[in-house]
Amino acid sequence: MKLEEAIKSTRFGSMQEKAAINLLHTGYWLKSNYCAKLKTEGLTLEQFNVLRILKGKHPERMNVKDICSRMVEKSSNVPRIIDRLVIKNLVKRATSKEDKRETLITLTDKGIEQLLRANVLVAEVNDGMIGLNDDEARMLNELLEKLRAE
Repeated sequence: MKLEEAIKSTRFGSMQEKAAINLLHTGYWLKSNYCAKLKTEGLTLEQFNVLRILKGKHPERMNVKDICSRMVEKSSNVPRIIDRLVIKNLVKRATSKEDKRETLITLTDKGIEQLLRANVLVAEVNDGMIGLNDDEARMLNELLEKLRAE
């Protein structure tokens, strides 16, 4: 769908403004599709992100600060997200032997199983909704990285 149809507007101050609005609109569109799929697994997108981060270090444990630094959405309240994952028995919390103030988090077997199921759902969104071939996806990635270059 064209941006103009989606937001019912044709007036943009510049092509850069239109590109920025288009990027925001597309990001929210993609996020809502991920959220709808993950909801069927009882997960939020932020919880899924924490599980993926932990899986990347598994079987090692990670502290909350390191998890926070790897989050896609930096404004997430990671301790609250971890609390919910502990309640669901998807992660375990332990105190560091070296520093009693530090909390270490690790995936449980149940968390790994749920993450595997959730990965399938996210792949369905990627395959079904992102109608880009590999070359187009590579080009988009390069343009997005150029946009964020400092």
